Amino acid sequence: MAIGLTEEHEALAESVRGFAERNIPATVVRSALDAEEETRPGFWPALAEQGLLGLHLEEEHGGQGFGLLELAVVVEELGRVAAPGPFLPTVLAGAAVNAAGNAKVRAELLPGLADGSRTAALALSGELTARRDGDTLVVGGTADPVLGAALADVLVLPATLDDGTREWVAIDAAEGGVTVTPAARSLDRVRRVAAVEVAGVRVPADRVLDGLTDAGVRELAATLLGAEAAGLAGWCVTTAAEYAKVREQFGRPIGQFQGVKHKAARMLIALEQARAAVWDAARALDERAEDAPFATAVAGVIALDGAVQTARDAIQILGGIGFTWEHDAHVYLRRALTLRALAGPAKGYAAEVARRALAGGRREVELELDEGTQPLRERIRAEIAELAAIEDKGERNRAMGDRGWTVPHLPEPWGRGAGPVEQILIQQELRAAKVKPPNLVIGAWLVPSLVAYGTDEQKERFLRPTLRGEMVWCQLFSEPGAGSDLASLSMRAERVEGGWRLTGQKIWTSVAQFAQWGFCLARTDPDAPKHDGISYFLVDMKAEGVDVRPLRELTGDALFNEVFLDGVFVPDDCVVGEVDKGWQVARNTLSNERVSLSTGGGMGMGVPELLAFFAGADLDPIAEAEVGRLVAQGQSIDLLGLRTTLKQLNGVEPGAEASVRKLLGVQFNQDVADYCWAAQGAAAATEVPQTRSGDVARAMLFSRAMTIYGGTTEVQLNIIGERLLGLPRDPEPGK
Repeated sequence: MAIGLTEEHEALAESVRGFAERNIPATVVRSALDAEEETRPGFWPALAEQGLLGLHLEEEHGGQGFGLLELAVVVEELGRVAAPGPFLPTVLAGAAVNAAGNAKVRAELLPGLADGSRTAALALSGELTARRDGDTLVVGGTADPVLGAALADVLVLPATLDDGTREWVAIDAAEGGVTVTPAARSLDRVRRVAAVEVAGVRVPADRVLDGLTDAGVRELAATLLGAEAAGLAGWCVTTAAEYAKVREQFGRPIGQFQGVKHKAARMLIALEQARAAVWDAARALDERAEDAPFATAVAGVIALDGAVQTARDAIQILGGIGFTWEHDAHVYLRRALTLRALAGPAKGYAAEVARRALAGGRREVELELDEGTQPLRERIRAEIAELAAIEDKGERNRAMGDRGWTVPHLPEPWGRGAGPVEQILIQQELRAAKVKPPNLVIGAWLVPSLVAYGTDEQKERFLRPTLRGEMVWCQLFSEPGAGSDLASLSMRAERVEGGWRLTGQKIWTSVAQFAQWGFCLARTDPDAPKHDGISYFLVDMKAEGVDVRPLRELTGDALFNEVFLDGVFVPDDCVVGEVDKGWQVARNTLSNERVSLSTGGGMGMGVPELLAFFAGADLDPIAEAEVGRLVAQGQSIDLLGLRTTLKQLNGVEPGAEASVRKLLGVQFNQDVADYCWAAQGAAAATEVPQTRSGDVARAMLFSRAMTIYGGTTEVQLNIIGERLLGLPRDPEPGK
């Protein structure tokens, strides 16, 4: 994914990418890097002709009439090539002027900024003061550093009045009393910073940006600087992954080594989080939403630090070549560090996130559907109202299972054959009516496999009671010697008259002590290659030879179990799919397990529990920043889920993205539980529930399991590295 998701945004990004390939090759960037002084790049007129400078400005001012989201798409693509020149400073300053209430200054300045005849820069820091003299402000002081100031025709600057109030003004760089001094050595040598000194410049009322605030400027900066940060990170991820595919060490590509593969996978994760956060920030600003300050602060936490980390990790993967001046990696590191320095420390944005979230100002992550879905929504709402009117829970569950409401995307009669839009409407309307479908627990992973591979008799026998919530299942996959490597399982299935006899041990089997049935993998052909010769069985947990032994966990509870099968008979009509072809069925089950686990509705502590724990607390600056960082992480995970859903609505099937979100989600649950537990101080030495978030000690202890079950963190990182980045697969044992 990139920042934009729609076909229009993809077309815009492709157009800018083509422009960059034609006009901003590496030689242009290198020329700017090595130049003694910064100059306006030769591609500037062509860039202006594309209309990109005024993309976010009204048509009456020469703009294109689009929004900040479209601008963010462009900024990301130009960031991907580390474009020199004043594009980002100019469009940021233009957005600030456009946000002002002074119509005269907008009419005067914006047309020139839109057509490229004038450039601009905006100061995000400085010590300027102002005093009133009739209708004018007399401004003096220094703003340093200011991105792009040496090339700017217009400077947008903040000034503090005697009474402590702040005003933003737009002054001409050529004005008498204005001195712009390029930095002796900008960290980013492709696009440089400068100091702006103002000495008694008189600013008329029509150059004061009424209504523009420090907070508003910070929101714009976090979004647009974050968009460029995402572009930088995108280059770093691609460059590192491509290098890891071809660079060989010890006789194999370095991308095959897990240390490199996992680092590259985490780079991709940081990139996707940055894109999601910036996308939502731009949307919120375009909507002029009340919760836009929250969304932009999340972008400030996630995107800028993410770009710095990916740039550093890219150099690590590139090794010695990445440390040379000749390689472009340092260009991207320098720019990422510059953006973060100019935007301000992440802890400031994190504190803003915490304050707003604790005050109830968190931005809800919801999917809004267009008005064309309203007739379908009304029909669904009416049918759900009938379900809500059924008072007996058991009767309601039976009705939901029989009418396809439990898993609506399944084909009829087991589901409703609901497409993505209808699924979303059903979820929304069920939640609004406070109607909960039957909880299938582990059975939710089995149901799609039975629909895809089961016989008609198996479907009728097992699906209907499962969808009603009447049949409890367990998963008999993991073995003591196999773990995540399911293809190495050793449970034997021997052919006997009328079926099979299963012998062996399974472990880490959740709810086996309560389950009526289990779905089990066993080896039916010991001589076949490891992924072949496996079959998929449905096992009666009350059958003779089944021995369930609860495993007491480190929490003191017993959710998991050992299960011993000693010659357990399974009839032929309980084999799902073809004999020896069970791995295909198992992969279907595992993919459904991972999607389920990545939806964020897990068993751990999340953002609601975090906010409940700290509600009413007097947080010091360190704690406030940490709480905000965690909330921002949780928000970005939810946004990834929303973006994946939107991708599906656009007709694109998600691939390993479920692994990205599952990995982030469980680590987030761990981080929240760990932090809340530690925040109890000395009281953390007890396990007595003491908070509004429940038993924090138990949540902290249980969270250790979250990065193990459903595919360990390490396996998930392999999946991300191999399926999304195309890195070489792990070698077969012995090779």
